[in-house]
Amino acid sequence: MDMGVIRRIGMAFAKTLGFDLCPRLADLKDRKLYVPRRFSVPVHLSEIASPTVRMADIHEGWDDFLRLVSSVKSGRCSATFALDRFGSASRGDAIFKAGDAFGKILRTIYLCDYLGNETFRTTILRLLNQGESVHFMERAIHNGDLGPKRGRTEDQLAAISGALSLIANILMSWNTLHIETARAADPDTLTDEIISKVAPIAHAHFNLRGMFKFDLGAHRPTLLEPSQNAAVSRRKT
Repeated sequence: MDMGVIRRIGMAFAKTLGFDLCPRLADLKDRKLYVPRRFSVPVHLSEIASPTVRMADIHEGWDDFLRLVSSVKSGRCSATFALDRFGSASRGDAIFKAGDAFGKILRTIYLCDYLGNETFRTTILRLLNQGESVHFMERAIHNGDLGPKRGRTEDQLAAISGALSLIANILMSWNTLHIETARAADPDTLTDEIISKVAPIAHAHFNLRGMFKFDLGAHRPTLLEPSQNAAVSRRKT
């Protein structure tokens, strides 16, 4: 699937949901300015500006596009499913054309800010690098194959992915707690500017190959008894 299309429609979805999606635009072919048709493009921008956005596509498919976004917002449809359903294979669909045209305009505005505002570009790159560093943490938590007996079904994959995300979130929560504690103890040194550049993704101080023990306490019957009862029932049958 064309990643440029995914980025544009993803940005349109995000903007309509009330936030801005700021992707990393690594490909030179994706660093292009799209403007509405009949838009006057300066001569010195003619090689990178493409007046190909048909505003009528946005008007004609806008109501259906909003209904789809509302379904995502209400939880009736996942964003992943929506992007898969209205990707490059649906180029003739009114929702696709509205989302793609709107996304081209948003991507153009973002690209102008990204290339023209050094502070904005530095902030975006730092945040994107911090986000990608989460993958390094997850690989440190578990690095290697799952083995032939695990990860073969969708339920197993979901359980493994969920467990990995849970542990990563626990580690980042622990880091965040101690960063905030250190900041509260010395707010004059750890200013907002410094804290904004610190991500809770460090993991060298964690023992990721040790044994973890959890006190289930009052939750033990709820967590363990159903599976134990099911095992007893299977043995009886």
